[in-house]
Amino acid sequence: MESKIQPFFLTFFLFVILTKTITHAEETLGTYIVQLHPHGKTSTLFTSKQNWHLSFIEQIISSNEDPSSRLLYSYHSAMDGFAASLTDSEFKYLQNLPDVLSIKPDRLLQLQTTYSYKFLGLNPARENGWYQSGFGRGTIIGVLDTGVWPESPSFNDQGMPPVPKKWKGICQQGQAFNFSNCNRKLIGARYFTKGHLAVSPSRIPEYLSPRDSSGHGTHTSSTAGGAPVTMANVFGYAAGVARGMAPGAHIAVYKVCWFNGCYNSDIMAAMDVAIRDGVDVLSLSIGGFPVPLFDDSIAIGSFRAMEHGISVICAAGNNGPTAMSVANEAPWIATIGASTVDRKFPAIVRLANGKILYGESMYPFNRRTRTGEELEVVYLSNEDTESQFCLRGSLPREKVKGKMVVCDRGVNGRSEKGQVVKEAGGAAMILANTELNLEEDSVDVHVLPATLIGFDESVILKNYINSTARPLARIQFGGTVIGRTRAPQVARFSARGPSYSNPSILKPDVIAPGVNIIAAWPQNLGPTGLPEDSRRVNFSVMSGTSMSCPHVSGIAALIRSAHPAWSPAAVKSAIMTTAEVTDRAGRPILDEDKQASVFATGSGHVNPQRALNPGLVYDIRPEDYVAHLCSLGYTMSEVFSITHRNVSCHEILKVNRGFSLNYPSFSVSFKDGMSRKMFSRRVTNVGSPNSIYSVEVMAPEGVKVIVKPKKLFFKRTNQSLSYRVWFLSRKRVKKGNGMDFAQGHLTWLHSQKGSYRVRSPIAVTWKS
Repeated sequence: MESKIQPFFLTFFLFVILTKTITHAEETLGTYIVQLHPHGKTSTLFTSKQNWHLSFIEQIISSNEDPSSRLLYSYHSAMDGFAASLTDSEFKYLQNLPDVLSIKPDRLLQLQTTYSYKFLGLNPARENGWYQSGFGRGTIIGVLDTGVWPESPSFNDQGMPPVPKKWKGICQQGQAFNFSNCNRKLIGARYFTKGHLAVSPSRIPEYLSPRDSSGHGTHTSSTAGGAPVTMANVFGYAAGVARGMAPGAHIAVYKVCWFNGCYNSDIMAAMDVAIRDGVDVLSLSIGGFPVPLFDDSIAIGSFRAMEHGISVICAAGNNGPTAMSVANEAPWIATIGASTVDRKFPAIVRLANGKILYGESMYPFNRRTRTGEELEVVYLSNEDTESQFCLRGSLPREKVKGKMVVCDRGVNGRSEKGQVVKEAGGAAMILANTELNLEEDSVDVHVLPATLIGFDESVILKNYINSTARPLARIQFGGTVIGRTRAPQVARFSARGPSYSNPSILKPDVIAPGVNIIAAWPQNLGPTGLPEDSRRVNFSVMSGTSMSCPHVSGIAALIRSAHPAWSPAAVKSAIMTTAEVTDRAGRPILDEDKQASVFATGSGHVNPQRALNPGLVYDIRPEDYVAHLCSLGYTMSEVFSITHRNVSCHEILKVNRGFSLNYPSFSVSFKDGMSRKMFSRRVTNVGSPNSIYSVEVMAPEGVKVIVKPKKLFFKRTNQSLSYRVWFLSRKRVKKGNGMDFAQGHLTWLHSQKGSYRVRSPIAVTWKS
């Protein structure tokens, strides 16, 4: 999938860039993140953390250079350490100094509504989850993204309670942004540029302030906690009341992403500050390729956040449907994939031969233009590759003027293709999916009459063009249609498991709406985000796991508001064990045309109403995560770099023989002829006292599952009971056959039928 504004803010094809820039004498300066021992012996010699951090730089630079000119950030909460500009020789020297744990090059990561709350079953009725949770009142959602457009009606503070007393944050002034831009809804805003400027020292072509220049941050923030806005729509499409998932929650914005991406050093600085500011939830629609946890700045920063009781919600990434593409894999992070909703924007193509091709679009139309005029259709596949993708400067005016141009998906943005056609004199566009996109249907508010068709339709269209002397077609726009399509389904772009660095944990955790999500938009941008688009709107449409993530961030805020004493693990467990595995019609959730696997859906599709009252939760303490890292074979220094805990894994595993993390899902791997595995789990009763639960198991094919005990008797609320599960393989995988897979589930059912269903998915893999 392509971005509709600039390539950086939807993670459809993610990459990691190691940053090196600026010549210093004869060596190149690069940005590095230096992690220090939190109780370093040399730290006692200094009055402040910053002075301690500067002392390391002083040891490696010349005496006539100011060490503060090299220091970008001092980290205190998300980790102990700093970010600095260093040469390669300085980096090597610094590695050997006392109290230095690790030094990593800075990395560039990428950013990964009026209806979705209704689709998820939320409404203002007294008996509904919104009412039960006070609409998220009292909670603070911290959003790390591209900033915010504070004048958007989604950030109006009418009816909002006072700013929570625990809030320690600020409203940072900057270009076109001052104190008055914050209120009781948008209670804080900061921006972080040092990591970016160290690599790109020339002027940043956007607001040097928390103000949003691209729309992505405004969109995600309003999705998580936007205020109710009546008569919201995009040129008449999707009209209704826009609300965030937690409309009563407060929002704090941390601008860490700029026109070319988001640097780890800036992300870490924002997480560091957000922990001290007092947020309850951190929402990061940011990601890259999966990396080991000890090399993952978001994993390290989020561990500290979790220790402070903060729920961290992250996008799974948009590298699907490739297996093992899921990012943000740490077990203390809630990793969110993307799904569809049952709202469509039909814009069909009527061919002159009588055939009809289904497409979708949000191009503005009126009664007169609902059915466009019949035009000649051209597909310039014989010119060169650039022409078939409609890249800038690739369309000969004499061949496209006044015609309907077919453009293949890929390379440049979807909306940009329409602008290219328009500038070349084309009258309309058909955007054609390729084999890569298949039937994926992300829509846009195009700058000319246009529609997006699936791959099957594109084959029919191109056959018609190739077999007809003068092919003709017209586009007919159908407005907004709800409830006629099967949903939710897994979005094709949503990243898939199994986890690359940690296959013992099933990822993603859940899926949530992420396709064609309508939310707040800056009023200095057209709905496509293109500089040529002079139209102005308060709302626009976007797709990606970037959109799924804030849905769950808002739901986490609702749960925190209803259950303020719950740990981040309990909040995540409630979301996972109550997720749905069937669509609105009660049929299995689909991935393309087949039943979705747990590596696509995780525990299933979020159900906020049920998550507020899950019955049982799987709680996890910070020390349990430490034991889990030890069980993965991490070294003492690797565990320390993540947790800042100096532990002996040998001793921990000796005390915790056969340790398994108390995760709400099961990921079982049989290797090298292994045929038996045992997992222990502990559940806490957060429902009514005197409750009895019975186990129900759907065993994966080729596996026998034994659970002991089969019933759990809870006398009181907050009581915890344990059970064990044995997985016995009945399948043999021949050498050289690679990997085989099966799935099932384990569910604890409350004795009062229909009252609670606490479901855990099971993923089993065999590796030869």
